[in-house]
Formats: sequence, C-alpha cells, structure tokens
Amino acid sequence: MNDPASIRRLYGRAKGHKLRQGQAQLVEELLPALSVPETGDVTATGLFGDNRPLHFEIGFGSGEHLAYRADLLPDHGFIGCEPFLNGVVGALMHIRDGRLPNVRLHMGDALDVLERVPDGALRFVYLLHPDPWPKARHAKRRMMNHGPLDLIARKLQPGGEFRLGTDDPTYCRWSMMVMNQRRDFEWLAKEAKDFLVRPSGWPETRYEAKARRKGHEVWYFRYQRV
Repeated sequence: MNDPASIRRLYGRAKGHKLRQGQAQLVEELLPALSVPETGDVTATGLFGDNRPLHFEIGFGSGEHLAYRADLLPDHGFIGCEPFLNGVVGALMHIRDGRLPNVRLHMGDALDVLERVPDGALRFVYLLHPDPWPKARHAKRRMMNHGPLDLIARKLQPGGEFRLGTDDPTYCRWSMMVMNQRRDFEWLAKEAKDFLVRPSGWPETRYEAKARRKGHEVWYFRYQRV
C-alpha cells in the first residue's frame, strides 16, 4: 500500500486567516534567513557552522514545542518543517521573541528535507499530533507508515530517539500496530504510565491543551533507534 513516502502530496489547507502586517513582514524578512536551503545536503555544519546534534520536527504546528526544545538545548540544532503558513508565522514569532539562533525552518513537505539529511545524522525526530486521517481508506496518508518510518530510521543515529504524540485513539492503535512490526526501534515504555504521562522536557502545546479541554486522552510514545 502506498504511503506518504511515495505519495508526496500534501492534503488540507496551506494557509488560514489573512496575515497581519507584522506577520507578513516576518515571512518576508525573517523566514528567508532561517529557511533550509532548497538543494544539497542538510547538515549541522551547513545550517549552523558546526557539528552540533540535530533535531528534526515533522509538522511543528505553531512552533511551541520546537521553540521550547531549542531554548532548552541552545547548543543543539533544530530543523522544523510545516506546510501551513500560519503555523510557520507562529514559529517565526517564537524564534524572534525567544531570540533562538539554533532553529531552521522549511515551509513544505518534511520528507523532502528529511531525505537530504545524511544517514545517522539526527539525535531526535518528533512527530506530534499528526493528522490522524481516521477513515480506513485514508490510512495510506498517515505519516505513521513504513515508508516514512524507514526514512526516519535511516536518518536517526544509533541510540537516537523518535517521539510521537497523539490524542486520537485510532491513530494510537494504528501507530502501536505499525511500530510493533519493526525491529529497528525499541519502545522505551516499561509500564503504562510511561506513555500516559508527559515526559520531562516535552512541553504541552496549544494543540494538546485543546485536546484535553475536549476530554481527549493524550499518549506519548518514545522509541529508541537500535
């Protein structure tokens, strides 16, 4: 069955409400300076000028998690990919307000950038609250499929970590089923509370807070590359 690694089509909106003048100015002036180059290898040296550890976030929403982690680990480099313009604006605001020099952004398909990262170069990969595509006929659109996971596995260094967060029960069950079929990741949960309680260093995002207000449970998955 095809999945996002071969379909390469972004579904849904690319932008929402009209940008205010200050937001549009951020896109025009700050985004070009922080954007991942469109061609060539994506390396720590090329992006930040040194060989620092690299983190990669797929679909960063409004950038709360990305900015929190970048502020927490200033000597690490962070690459965030998001196709939604208003989400990119949110991240730019966090980067500007937090004065975060260790973040680079790509507005578009994360897999296009991930393919250009050298194998074994990433310390962390994050996939937080991806679109669940709840209908069975749309399962091939889910990021939690073997095509994207094969790519993530190649790009993570041995001992590196893949983190997944979701509040959708169908996506939770699907993800557990898919990951249980793999031998290149070890689930770090030892007991139920390990994926029911948010781990240290994993902030609550606006999307997660909204899910909890709706009464949704949230699951936190941590997998180590073996």
